[in-house]
Amino acid sequence: MFKKIIKFFKQQYHSIIQSIAFYPLIISLAFLATAIGSIQLENSEIISAIKKEIPYLFIEDYETSRAILSTIIGGIISLTVFSFSMVMVVLNQASSNFSPRLLPNLISNKKHQIILGFYIGTLLYCIILLTALGAYGVDSDSMGLSTMIAALASLVCIALFVYFINSISVAIQIHNIIDKIYESTERYLDKELDDNKNEKIVVNTKNSEDWMTIQVDRTGYYRGFDVSLMRDSIKDKENHIIILPYINEHIWEGMPVLKIKEFVSKEELDNLLFCFDISTDRHESDKNVTGMIKLMEIAVKAMSPGINDPGTAINAINKIGQLLNKFLEFPEKVSKLVANNKLTVTDYSITAKELLRIVIQPVRLYSKHDNSVLYVLLKSLQFIKDNPNISHQNKAVVIIELEALRVDIEKNIDNPFDKKSLMDLFEG
Repeated sequence: MFKKIIKFFKQQYHSIIQSIAFYPLIISLAFLATAIGSIQLENSEIISAIKKEIPYLFIEDYETSRAILSTIIGGIISLTVFSFSMVMVVLNQASSNFSPRLLPNLISNKKHQIILGFYIGTLLYCIILLTALGAYGVDSDSMGLSTMIAALASLVCIALFVYFINSISVAIQIHNIIDKIYESTERYLDKELDDNKNEKIVVNTKNSEDWMTIQVDRTGYYRGFDVSLMRDSIKDKENHIIILPYINEHIWEGMPVLKIKEFVSKEELDNLLFCFDISTDRHESDKNVTGMIKLMEIAVKAMSPGINDPGTAINAINKIGQLLNKFLEFPEKVSKLVANNKLTVTDYSITAKELLRIVIQPVRLYSKHDNSVLYVLLKSLQFIKDNPNISHQNKAVVIIELEALRVDIEKNIDNPFDKKSLMDLFEG
């Protein structure tokens, strides 16, 4: 039960962090606390002394305070409506021109969430002050400090609005979207490569055919195996576990997903299945191959007849080539000691053949009539083939893909001069 609670909170934490309402809620609560605090401080000795020293910064008149707060509320509502109507237009444009899979990244932009939170927080702050003014009446002590804070917050909102217009116009530019996906995926790959070099151990898995095999009880996309959710009875025994699916692989209910060297009980088997993180969303993050899949979809969308944007496709292919060049350096499998250094866990990486099928083949299919895109795709594959850190097995898969590209060029490029210039690259 305790493990289930931990997993539930981990999943909820991820959902909450990614939610567009997370930062606005936190900031609004901060403004709520600020409003209550400023009202309480109005008649304190320190604030009263400051009011006497610089009275021109504090409003003493009830009607003036009420008019300022009402004006700020109306203005911030207009800013909020305009700003996020613009966001909806931008999201619709991104979905139509680039890929619907880009929407979660654009929606979860933390900067825009913070701006939205500041707008909502300022509104909440002013509404609370208006309520307090109505409760205290015209003859009440002034609320100069609170009104001054509201005025300053409104100025910050105007500055944030200007920043927002610039930010959203930059965020929607396709080269910036491609760069962001590339950088996120590259950071993940670099971290994984470093971890594999530092933590991996050499073990023998050739005789694993007779090991106990576990079938998965759900259908979805494999996201990872959480060792921290395992029972102590599993961690404390010397054993070897092989995780069969690769990250982001779609697995079907009843499919083998785990092999175990030593016997484990029924309860422990259920616990091992519980450790699997399986999602229904293929594009949940930019980790592993997901970032490359997004770049592939951008390239394919750019080459569709309705868009016809080879420049965007070329940019995406160049980034895919760089990521593939790193990804194919990963070993086929990596074994690590976990828990008390008694349990060995072996993870499999996606095979080069499967990776090229997912990422390269759709681009090759949709761009086989465009010699400029085929040129970049060809150069990218040759760049990968020449990487000395890639295994001979993975290089052989890249060579096969190059031969498939040669066949597409011969069949689909009609202009003999264009065809010759592409075919000459194979001889270089």
